Amino acid sequence: MAEITAAMVKDLREKTGVGMMDCKAALAATNGDMDAAVDWLRAKGLAKAAKKSTRVAAEGLVGLSVAGSSGAVVEVNSETDFVARNEKFQAMVAEIAKLAVAASGDLEKLKTAKFPGSTHAVAEYVAEMVATIGENMTVRRTAALAVKNGAVASYIHNQAAPGMGKIGVLVALESAGKKEELAQFGRMLAMHVAATNPVAMDIAGVPADTLAREKAILEEKNAGKPANVLEKIVASGLKTYAKENCLLEQAYVHDGTKSVTQAIAEAAKAAGTEIKLAGYVRMQLGEGIEKKEDDFAAEVAKMSWN
Repeated sequence: MAEITAAMVKDLREKTGVGMMDCKAALAATNGDMDAAVDWLRAKGLAKAAKKSTRVAAEGLVGLSVAGSSGAVVEVNSETDFVARNEKFQAMVAEIAKLAVAASGDLEKLKTAKFPGSTHAVAEYVAEMVATIGENMTVRRTAALAVKNGAVASYIHNQAAPGMGKIGVLVALESAGKKEELAQFGRMLAMHVAATNPVAMDIAGVPADTLAREKAILEEKNAGKPANVLEKIVASGLKTYAKENCLLEQAYVHDGTKSVTQAIAEAAKAAGTEIKLAGYVRMQLGEGIEKKEDDFAAEVAKMSWN
């Protein structure tokens, strides 16, 4: 029997896009014959995944899971919303979300984790689903939050099934208060984050290039004014920016008469103990993915002839 080397497995994986374990099995089954191994994978329906891997997967679901004082959110994409409504796809996302808690925001760790009830890693299981369902799918990203003392609360917007939908939000609260009360208030904060999509927790967390752009816009709008006046205008403008875009400064969506900072202070007073917003994560399906726009006229033109 031919020796199956790591280089052979790597070569077959690059040719087919199939997971390493399946590539190793294919080479073992075909005595190291590369072409025969490709055919073996095709016969198993696995190599079809490679052909679909270039298609844009911008639909799918955002799933989240909370276990104790830790939580994670993950985006699993498909090509169509139809597949996102598939029970098998939803069951897969639910399991991946649970595994994401242990992965602690490490995408590669999540992809290599063993999928429950399977001998395959998550990435390989997803490849199998591609072959079964017939659409490209990807585990695109993950993030996690945890606190030593307190609670991680969650909220799903446009829920398609329990724990998954179009937008997933996690909020981490550090406090010695009752976890049930913290989770309830945290869910309210998570709903706020889903609605307002803050840029950062506070002005210090806003990316430097974003702040520079805001300053440049304010300076251009007020060009020609004395330097001391311009400085005050820019400072005032950035305060307004913070109130609109920074979580702690935003008007609380559940009560517009107070800021989020004030809402947290009131919740702490009611709980009789300090509450600190340790972090938040907001993940929206398809963010940053360039979707291919279908040109119907061009498609018709391709089909026409003289």
